[in-house]
Amino acid sequence: MRLAARPAILAALACTLALTVSACGEHSTPATKATDVTPPQAAQPAVPAPAAQTPKADPDAELAAKVKSAFASDPQLKMLPIDVRASNGAVTLYGTADSARLRDQAIRTAEAVDGVKSVSANLQIVRGS
Repeated sequence: MRLAARPAILAALACTLALTVSACGEHSTPATKATDVTPPQAAQPAVPAPAAQTPKADPDAELAAKVKSAFASDPQLKMLPIDVRASNGAVTLYGTADSARLRDQAIRTAEAVDGVKSVSANLQIVRGS
């Protein structure tokens, strides 16, 4: 009987060995590999990124842009080389105008813009400017 039991034991061992070897192949799932285990995202502290903050708009730059936009919408003023700077509601105009009438029109246009408290005109009268 001992001899008859040996082939059965050897067959069972051979099957077990075959299954073990086939289970050690490269077909294992990533979760079972020790090198692929990553810590969960929830374990990391939540720190807001500085880039997520919206930069605050410069009110002086916005006011100057509004005045320039008002000049651009006026057919007589849009061609004049006028630079606009603003500081706390005080607007300063730099550049040239073809006539005193256009200089005064630029001043009135700037004064009409919402948020403008005062206008200082450093505009030179230059014919053909």
